[in-house]
Amino acid sequence: MVEKNTFIDIISQKRQVAHLLFWLGLLFVFMVLATINSGSLLTSALNHLTLLPLQICAAYLLNYYQIPKLLLNKKYLAFSVSLLFSIYILSALGRITVIYLVEPFIREDFTQESIKEIFQDTQYLFSAYFPTVYSYALLMLFIKAFKTRFEEKHRIEVLQKEKATNELKFLRAQIQPHFLFNTLNNLYALTLAKSDVAPEVVLKLSEILDFILNQSEKPTILIHREIELLKAFIELETLRYGNRLNCSFKHEIIHTHTQIAPLLFLPLVENAFKHGTKGLSKNTSVEINLTSTEKMLSFKINNDKNQNANPSAISSSSSGIGISNLKRQLELNYPDKHNLTITETITDYTVELTLDLN
Repeated sequence: MVEKNTFIDIISQKRQVAHLLFWLGLLFVFMVLATINSGSLLTSALNHLTLLPLQICAAYLLNYYQIPKLLLNKKYLAFSVSLLFSIYILSALGRITVIYLVEPFIREDFTQESIKEIFQDTQYLFSAYFPTVYSYALLMLFIKAFKTRFEEKHRIEVLQKEKATNELKFLRAQIQPHFLFNTLNNLYALTLAKSDVAPEVVLKLSEILDFILNQSEKPTILIHREIELLKAFIELETLRYGNRLNCSFKHEIIHTHTQIAPLLFLPLVENAFKHGTKGLSKNTSVEINLTSTEKMLSFKINNDKNQNANPSAISSSSSGIGISNLKRQLELNYPDKHNLTITETITDYTVELTLDLN
């Protein structure tokens, strides 16, 4: 299917078209204004049409040679001499065209100045004809500077967005091997113990990896897809720990169409199981609560704490790869619109995450 270019697309892509419309538009506007002031369309048309070639020459000479080639390259003397000379010559030529081409049609009784007299009257040329000849050039300079500034700002924004996108992809890619490494370690322990649940763990693991690989590349996903991932992970952990694990997952979603960044909750849930069950011989509990309205999302997870665990292992629960990765993802996806708090007591850990969805 061939894409049809809109009129605006053609203007933005074709510089010649944009420049042609610029000159035609200015010519029309100034002729209308001059006609309103003088009351004569013929006089306005003759004046503007005869001066237009000089105005075009002044505009392109200033904006495409004198400023970029001389001024911006710090050739200040050459720029000054070139600018003054061009103003003098083009203003004189403007006066000559008006005296010899326009005034014979609009005035019957007048005395023509000689070309020599026109070139000698520099004060009148600079005061009367310089503003006329260079008005379009200065307008083009302003538009060109504004356009350059806008394009530069847009380019920086695109680069920043691409950088953030690439960083997010890298961060999400880190989750996969990190999650896989931990799960394979657990699976290895089950196979050594010749556990009957090992095949189910492999099956559930394949489902979770399929979800991660297919969903993590998207900038946002429906919240119920993230819930499905958490349920699958909880089922996986339940297979491992059996009756030793008491896990509660409550979720209340007001708007099922809510979109969120993928893989935000998995590091927190994985962390809770990893550190909440590590080294515990007794039953352990993990409580997860997720609520979401149209404007706000709240995720809270609480897990028992192993008081006999190595302190360095405990501290890693709040500073490990998963948590540091999540913090950076939140900064990129929800700048100034998130709050992550980790609370430790003698008996448990609590992590709360709130997201402003506006």
